[in-house]
Amino acid sequence: MKRRDLVKAGPIVLLLGAAQIARGATIVAVRVWPAPEYSRVTIESDAALTSTQTPLHVPPGLAVDIKGIDLSPQLKELVGKVRADDPFISGIRASQHAPGVVRLIIDLKQPAAPQVFTLQPVAAYQHRLVFDFYPTKEIDPLEALIKERLMDRPLPQPTPASDPLGELIAQRERSAKPPPHTPFDLAPTTKPSKTDRLIIIALDPGHGGEDPGAIGPGGTREKDVVLQIANRLKDRINASAINGNPLRCYLTRDADFFVPLHVRVQKARRVQADLFVSIHADAFLTPTARGASVFALSQSGASSSAARWLANNENQADLIGGVNVKTQDVQVAHAMLDMSTTAQIKDSMKLGGALLGEIGGVGKLHKGSVEQAGFAVLKAPDIPSVLVETAFISNPEEEQHLRSDDYQEHLADAIMRGIHRYFSANPPLARSRSV
Repeated sequence: MKRRDLVKAGPIVLLLGAAQIARGATIVAVRVWPAPEYSRVTIESDAALTSTQTPLHVPPGLAVDIKGIDLSPQLKELVGKVRADDPFISGIRASQHAPGVVRLIIDLKQPAAPQVFTLQPVAAYQHRLVFDFYPTKEIDPLEALIKERLMDRPLPQPTPASDPLGELIAQRERSAKPPPHTPFDLAPTTKPSKTDRLIIIALDPGHGGEDPGAIGPGGTREKDVVLQIANRLKDRINASAINGNPLRCYLTRDADFFVPLHVRVQKARRVQADLFVSIHADAFLTPTARGASVFALSQSGASSSAARWLANNENQADLIGGVNVKTQDVQVAHAMLDMSTTAQIKDSMKLGGALLGEIGGVGKLHKGSVEQAGFAVLKAPDIPSVLVETAFISNPEEEQHLRSDDYQEHLADAIMRGIHRYFSANPPLARSRSV
C-alpha cells in the first residue's frame, strides 16, 4: 500500500478503533444461585466489568451501577431468575440509569453482608462479576445437627424451666473442657466399649454452583450426581447407630451452590466430625478409563502420576467456582490446610481401605489399593478424611451407571458398610455432643 493510500485509510482506522472502544462489554450470561448459606448473583461478560455499589437499608438491598454497558436482554433475564424460595434475595430490578450505565437494585429479604468481586476467565467461563450475600449472623452447624437429632426422637415432657437443646449445648461445652489433673498419670484399666454421644459423618459432595465438575459425554454433570449419591448416603447414616449411639450426617453442601475447598474442611471441623468423606466422579482425557477409587492425603509425593494429576485437577475447583480472595485470610487458610498429621493420614488410610473393600463389590475398581496425593479438601488435621471417586464420568458406560438409581443405591450401601467396618475396628472416642 502506498503512502497516500495509508493517509486515506487513516480516518477509517481511527473510526473503527473508536467504535470498538465505545462498544464496551457484552453480557454473555447471568445466573442466580440461592442457598441456605449464601446467595450468589453472577454476571458473565466478554470483557471485565467495573461497578460501584451502594447499600440500601430500609428495606435492605444493594444498588449496583455497572459502567460501560447498556441494558441488554441478558441482563433483563436476571429479574426472572430469582426464585421464591431464595433465602436472601427477594427480587432484582434492572434499568438504564444513564448512558453507558446500567443500575441493578437487588432487594433482600433480610439484612445481609454483600461481597462483590471479579473473576478472570477460567475453564469455560469468561470474565465474571460476582455478588455474594451472606447472613449477618452465622448459624452454628453443630447446634443445628443436635436440634435435628432431638426432633427425630421423643423427648420427656420438659418442665417449664427446662431447655433440652440448651442443656445439650451446655453439656457439650462442659465435656469439651479437659478433666482436672490428678497427682498420678493413671492408665485406664478398661477400654470403653461404646461412646456416649452423637457420631457425626461429614459428607462433602464435590463442586457445585458455578463449578460443574467433570461433564460426561452425555452431558451428565459431576456436581449433580455426587449430590444425589450424598443424599442417599445421608439417609442411611441418619438411620444408623454404632454401639447404640446415633450417627448423624452433615453435608458441606445440600444444594447446588459452590463451597471453597478450605471452607469444606472448616465446616467439618466446626461440627467436630468423626469422619470426612468427599464424593466425586472421576474424569480422564480418554473415555476408556474406568473404575472407582479411594484417596487419602499424602504429605509427600503422590502415590502415582494419575493421583497427582487428579489432585491438581480437583484443587483447581476454587478458581472455577469463584472465591473472593480479597475477603478471606489466605495465609490463615493455607496454614490450617498444612496442619495435617501423620496420625490423621494413618486413620484415613484405614478408612479408605474399609470403603474400598466394600465399593469393590459394586463395580470395577480403578486400583485395588488406597492411593494418596495432596488433595486440599482432605487436609483437616484431626479428622480421618478420604476422597471417593465413584466412577469415571468420562466413560460412557460408567456415566450411565452414575445416572442410574440402582447404581447410586448400591454405592451408598457399600459406603455405609465401609463406615461400619471402619468403626468396628476403630471405635470413635467418647467425647462431647452427648444426646
